[in-house]
Amino acid sequence: MDARVSFITLAVADLARTRAFYVDGLGWQPVFEDSDEVIMIQVAEHLILSLWQVDAFAAEIGGRPSTGIPPLTFAHNTVDRATVDAVLADAAAAGAPVNAAQDRVWGGYSGYFADPDDFRWEICWNPGEIGKVVVPDVSEAG
Repeated sequence: MDARVSFITLAVADLARTRAFYVDGLGWQPVFEDSDEVIMIQVAEHLILSLWQVDAFAAEIGGRPSTGIPPLTFAHNTVDRATVDAVLADAAAAGAPVNAAQDRVWGGYSGYFADPDDFRWEICWNPGEIGKVVVPDVSEAG
């Protein structure tokens, strides 16, 4: 099996509220929508973020997710420190609670926001080698 992730699926309590946050608030564009069940957003070349209404999600997987803060984070790495602050400001404007960015002991700079279902997103600038792996080279875009 190849090491690959094709979909990240999150169970959400209120699909309309989730759409308002990701699509209307953050400006992400769906590649597929079923207003009763799911919104799919392409977040990388071969990666879809799938936002499923919780009852449809439970029917699909055969069980309901647990409650509370999910024990995972998603990271959105940026090209520089200023972009971290700008993305966190966009998330706050979209209604997200935000933990301000700060310098990290490992040499980077990051902060967090929570989406309407309390999934946590880290917004990060990583000046190390791994940062070069996860951020597209904007100088080559064109």
